[in-house]
Amino acid sequence: MNDLIQQSKEIILSKLNGETPKMAITLGSGLGDLAKSLTDVTVIQYTDLPGFPKPSVEGHSGEMHIGKLNDVSVICLKGRVHLYEGLDKIPNLKVMIRTLKAVGVEILALTNAAGSFRVENPVGTPVMITDHINFQGTNPLIGLNDDEWGPRFPGMDEAWDMDLQNAMRQSAKEADVRIGEGTYLAVMGPTFETPAEINMMKLMGADLVGMSTVAENIIANHCGLRVVGVSAVTNLAAGMSDIELSHDQTLDGAEEAKPKMEALFKQFVKNV
Repeated sequence: MNDLIQQSKEIILSKLNGETPKMAITLGSGLGDLAKSLTDVTVIQYTDLPGFPKPSVEGHSGEMHIGKLNDVSVICLKGRVHLYEGLDKIPNLKVMIRTLKAVGVEILALTNAAGSFRVENPVGTPVMITDHINFQGTNPLIGLNDDEWGPRFPGMDEAWDMDLQNAMRQSAKEADVRIGEGTYLAVMGPTFETPAEINMMKLMGADLVGMSTVAENIIANHCGLRVVGVSAVTNLAAGMSDIELSHDQTLDGAEEAKPKMEALFKQFVKNV
């Protein structure tokens, strides 16, 4: 795996023109258009980066966009893989995130499309992730630990960086974007949840549900990246509305959230 990371690192560094972005942003379902806001862009296909994941879900193109967002150098990861695409994808996630660390990235901003348990956070609302519940039944760090990247038993007390959360709150005020806050619960998928499962998750303290993000957060924390996250609410959870859940609805909801997410992150990268 470390050989793949080194190869991908060298390819990325060859495209940077001497300026290393300190922040990477993972663009979730339907949120890939944020990459269109970049200037001075270089695009690298995941297929050209050894060991990187190959997304198979609509809305995840599998491209790394390197450029400037509001005059700040960033890397945008346009497309992710989910564990429901196969647990054999976990090594690819490790390669992707550890490669970011290897090239000099310090902050990983994770976005996703999520279902909301709160009527006060309806479709189109950005919701900052303040904590998470791993309900996927697995952990990406299972197996032999690679001590070069992190400890055997990494702490998760501040899995979502407090200072970055404060910066996100301030950025929302300055960008005039209302954001919610809450705990994100990750399920395995690919099925949407039943109303009974949603009721259980509410009792567990969750405010959002989705099928991604937590594995990336764990890998990033393990290797010392600071992590912040924002969910774009694309639907109310099962049993909370008359609309049938579907991936098309997820993409439509992400479209509604897009201008708010774009304004929020343009301000955030400038502030941080």
